[in-house]
Amino acid sequence: MPPRRKSDQAAPKPTSPTGKPTPGQPGQRNAADAADDVRAQGGDYLTTAQGLRLPDTDHSLKVGDRGPTLLEDFHLREKITHFDHERIPERVVHARGAAAHGVFESYGNAASVTKAGFLADKGRRTEVFVRFSTVLGSRGSADTVRDTRGFAVKFYTDEGTFDLVGNNMPVFFIQDGIKFPDIIHAAKPQPDREIPQAQSAHDTFWDFVSLHTEATHHVMWNMSDRGIPRSFRTMEGFGVHTFRLVNAAGDTSLVKFHWKPVAGVHSLVWEEAQIAAGVDPDFHRRDLADGIEAGAFLEYELGLQVMPDDGSDAFEGIDLLDPTKIVAEELVPVQLVGKLTLNRNPTNYFAETEQVAFHTGHLVPGIEVTNDPLMQARLFSYLDTQLTRLGGPNFSQLPINRPHAPVNDMLRDGMHQTAIHTGQAPYRPNSIDDGLPLVAAENEGGYVQVARKIEGSPVRANPASFGDHFSQPTLFYRSMSAVEQAHIVEAFTFELGKVYEQAIKERALAVLANVDTELCERVAAGLGLPAPTGVPAMDVQPSGALSQITGVPGPVAGRKIGVVADAASDLAGIATLTTAAAKLGVTVLVIAPVGGVLAKGRTKVTVDRTLLTARSIEFDAVVVAGGTSPTNDLKLVLLLQEAYRHCKALAAWGDGVGILQAAGIDAGAPGVSVGKSVSTAFTTELMSALALHRAWERSELVMASAVPPAR
Repeated sequence: MPPRRKSDQAAPKPTSPTGKPTPGQPGQRNAADAADDVRAQGGDYLTTAQGLRLPDTDHSLKVGDRGPTLLEDFHLREKITHFDHERIPERVVHARGAAAHGVFESYGNAASVTKAGFLADKGRRTEVFVRFSTVLGSRGSADTVRDTRGFAVKFYTDEGTFDLVGNNMPVFFIQDGIKFPDIIHAAKPQPDREIPQAQSAHDTFWDFVSLHTEATHHVMWNMSDRGIPRSFRTMEGFGVHTFRLVNAAGDTSLVKFHWKPVAGVHSLVWEEAQIAAGVDPDFHRRDLADGIEAGAFLEYELGLQVMPDDGSDAFEGIDLLDPTKIVAEELVPVQLVGKLTLNRNPTNYFAETEQVAFHTGHLVPGIEVTNDPLMQARLFSYLDTQLTRLGGPNFSQLPINRPHAPVNDMLRDGMHQTAIHTGQAPYRPNSIDDGLPLVAAENEGGYVQVARKIEGSPVRANPASFGDHFSQPTLFYRSMSAVEQAHIVEAFTFELGKVYEQAIKERALAVLANVDTELCERVAAGLGLPAPTGVPAMDVQPSGALSQITGVPGPVAGRKIGVVADAASDLAGIATLTTAAAKLGVTVLVIAPVGGVLAKGRTKVTVDRTLLTARSIEFDAVVVAGGTSPTNDLKLVLLLQEAYRHCKALAAWGDGVGILQAAGIDAGAPGVSVGKSVSTAFTTELMSALALHRAWERSELVMASAVPPAR
């Protein structure tokens, strides 16, 4: 326990930042007061920040109603001054984010590799806060840009806070953290015109990655469908680096962390991502918040790839300290060790999502870092960046960052200090404060690193094993399905088509020639350039775990179906479909020419979207209700054609089929369900199509060719 105060000492009354008495303190009048969150503002009257009630906040204090404003108007000065300082510096990277609270429950089977209690103890539940983000864009950029996504998890364990600060891709652009400013400067908007925003399709990015070929593997992931995830709930997460785990016996293992979404791994298609960026730039954060509010919680399983810690820092010829390399799941299967459920939205975006501070150095006993040079740099950078962004070293005292374990750190003072420290001796050993605080031995929960020998001469160099920049990009590309490969070709062709300097395009093609000959030839054809010759690896073994298109149906909870209807539609059929979908956690949204309520007899259906406000990107499937009046409304035609072009499930019953056909959609095409009514067979077929995410069989019919047609 910290030292007690002396008899002559006092401290500020224990009130909250908003002036409320804290629980159990005098001034709380009844049980209802104690149940309130003391961090929320209270009181029925408008006040100043000092609690002074105000009679007016719409008029400044002036000399007469037409005279100058008086300097003595303390309310005006306080209000304007606070407004002028409301913004804090946004993150240099990962500025655009969305977050949620949740809980992690351990399966208990990780005890063999780690003594970390939140992983080792079966059934232990640990509160978490998770922030998803894009990397390149500013806070005001769009959610659906092609980019890497941050997947950062703060575990509030009883042994201290552990932050697993990862991405939705298992590799990174660079091998050494000293290059991090360089890759970000290259990828950010170009400094002369500050464009393009949140995009890699420009000269400086491709100049950098074509010269630093260690980036090739990450570029392949970014140009794949992984760069445009459908939703946070259908996005994998990775710890990127190799960690060292220590069990209770002191045995060590090298591991890689994986987050496996229960809903499956799915992405947008490129046109869909572009439309969403303009029509609904908040697409991902809206989906996250709406899903949690509707009770369709986001779920992920935490997995470990466990490898021997034999001193080589390598496995099957793969350097485990190289953050541009993966270990294929066929070589080392992912062992699932716990489940993460995101079930609560933040109360206030700024206080929680914006002020949360993650740090790769927030560790707990049983989890250690390795000598990965990118990880080593992050151990410095993540702490350093908070000092400017959050105004000093006391950012851990912000509510969202506070540990859920006792803190007695001997750290003192600094900007925004909110703790009232007792005692006189913030050092140890001391003889004044009863020798406190004590230091903890390993068996008392102290964090003691495993002993390991470190030797060598100071050098600025990479090991030879870091020199293979192409075999794993080849592995990735050849593990993709034909559809996914076509998307990668399209992405490279689009991005390099935005590059102005011919030499950069040619150099990027030379890089691709060392990845895969066919890939290089297809991209070169789309650019109208000759394909250079390379030396791609020939002996790679494709990994099925890398492809998102499996043909295996997945969960449909959290999905949305748009139903096109009007006053003449079969409203009873809509009600039947809505009920059937709700049982599976699927939301049905009614789209009509105008808003309001559709009514037929005693049946009433609320219109959720109009043809003016709806766009295909919001829906995982679009259905035309029977009885809906035929129309030539171009907005309806666009809605249906986009859904068809994006390979989404489509359906219609009764004479609604004619509306599909009038939009040029073949009722017999893959992924299109039709029926006479909303029967069990009809809803089952629709839900089965929804579970497959997309009807990829029709992709060749709808994808624009990257290669100009022959004349």
